[in-house]
Amino acid sequence: MSLPVDAPAGEALSALSRFRVDFYDCLYRRADALFELTDAILCADGPVKTLVELCLAVEHRRGHGALYAALDRGWLEPTRLRTGTWIERAS
Repeated sequence: MSLPVDAPAGEALSALSRFRVDFYDCLYRRADALFELTDAILCADGPVKTLVELCLAVEHRRGHGALYAALDRGWLEPTRLRTGTWIERAS
């Protein structure tokens, strides 16, 4: 599933873009808020200890209410995530 170290930058960017689109497609309810929450976690400077820290991240543009609602009522399809089309394309 990984790209070779010497892969061209355009190929790596394309694989990342496909992954992000496929990941977003796995999110059903509260997709935008869950996607921003994922970005905030991945872009954090270190371990995240509280949800409040994620609300303050630049990548999470929504208020803290949206974060809690996404965690409470959001939904993703784990089977689809495991079998995403990005897996076949990246190998």
